[in-house]
Amino acid sequence: MADGLDIIVITGLSGSGKSFAIRALEDNGFFCVDNLPALLIPKFIDLCHGFEEEILRIALGVDLRGGQFLRALPDVLADVRRAGHRIQVLFFDASDDVLLRRFSETRRPHPLSGQGSIQDGILRERKALESIRALADKVIDTSDFNVHQLKREMEQQFCQAPSARRMMLFLTSFGYKFGIPHDTDIIFDVRFLPNPYFVNELRGKSGLEKEVEDYVLGGGETRAFLDRLYALLEFTLPLYEREGKSSLTLALGCTGGRHRSVVLVEELQKRFGGGEFRIHVKHRDIDK
Repeated sequence: MADGLDIIVITGLSGSGKSFAIRALEDNGFFCVDNLPALLIPKFIDLCHGFEEEILRIALGVDLRGGQFLRALPDVLADVRRAGHRIQVLFFDASDDVLLRRFSETRRPHPLSGQGSIQDGILRERKALESIRALADKVIDTSDFNVHQLKREMEQQFCQAPSARRMMLFLTSFGYKFGIPHDTDIIFDVRFLPNPYFVNELRGKSGLEKEVEDYVLGGGETRAFLDRLYALLEFTLPLYEREGKSSLTLALGCTGGRHRSVVLVEELQKRFGGGEFRIHVKHRDIDK
């Protein structure tokens, strides 16, 4: 067959931003369909693949409105991959408090609340989607996003021109005082490194500034850690990719997320720059 299509399947909790994500992809050239029953996905892909006007990128919204068809999703995804198409499953999530606030602001009922509360609906949906969440190539937690940030995140992560190698490496810095990122595969705690916060002239600066970078990278322990971490990633990333993983999120955390973790993420980006993997950097807490 001809080259396969790039397909993104978007699923997740009601109120987590799925519709905004689909619209962001549509604005960037994806052919998008929301609420498509899982059993119809292969037929729809065949139609797109044979369409006279070239369709190369597709985004499909799949959720509990698909009812019993949703149970067929694992087998459908396996069939689509065997047919030679490149498919990513994105699961959108958010904390219960954020979901409650969003439903309250829009004054919409939760689709699974029935005669109960919105909180009851959220709990039912979480339970019902557990098996689908396990299928996801990437879980995207939107608790800290507004609609504009979510649009920008989708554009940066999924709308750039594909490279010859499909693996995407997401590098995130964060501060432990603000909580651990939810959408993360691997976390490293870098609080063992010397902290610029305790240097008066560096406290108000961030890890993006040269003075802080020089301070953090000036220690032998930092360089030794980076060398070992880079070697570990060089070894493991191709193995993850071989097993079909299309993206991996690595998070480095320090106390406040402004100094050490930022410097290390930036340094890893430099080391991977120009290589085989696509890199996306996010400094979650740098402005807090």
